[in-house]
Amino acid sequence: MTTRTHSSSSSPLALLPALAENWLLLLLRGIVTIAFGVLAFIWPGLSLLTLIFLWGAYAIADGVFALGAALSSKGGEIAPRWWLALIGLAGILAGLLAFVWPAITAQVLLVFIASWAILTGALQIWGAIQLRKEIEVEWMLVLSGLLSIALGVALLARPGVGALAVIWLIGSFAILVGCIYVSLALWLKKHKRQA
Repeated sequence: MTTRTHSSSSSPLALLPALAENWLLLLLRGIVTIAFGVLAFIWPGLSLLTLIFLWGAYAIADGVFALGAALSSKGGEIAPRWWLALIGLAGILAGLLAFVWPAITAQVLLVFIASWAILTGALQIWGAIQLRKEIEVEWMLVLSGLLSIALGVALLARPGVGALAVIWLIGSFAILVGCIYVSLALWLKKHKRQA
């Protein structure tokens, strides 16, 4: 087994120790995402207002966990985690807007969710590219990013689909991505001491 040395605290290789140190935040993010997906299936008859609040709560929780992972560091180590901070800020802002303007129409909500999904998916793929030389499972982050982009594109391409289909689509996405987050978090936990 080879050990990588970190030439500077701002190198891409500083990302693995920073992410491994915060594996629990990614695990919590995955659990919250799975819970949101399960709730979407348990309550398929959600009203639009309930869906807006449920999604808003999920987006805020996901954003807080992502922002927490981006901002936390031990020993003053700073890694280039701005992409994770942007994901966190986008989630918090999107969730807050859902609570501030709950009377928005279904079409606007779908465009809103689709835009958030595409933005966060692109940032996750960018983060995975930065991690590709450091971890073996960057494909998990790429896959979650691609799923997020696919959700956004599907919502934009078919905005007139029924509310139940949209809830199931969003619920399926959340469960898949949540499982990826949990898997990646557990992988990072195993590598916490090695990083």
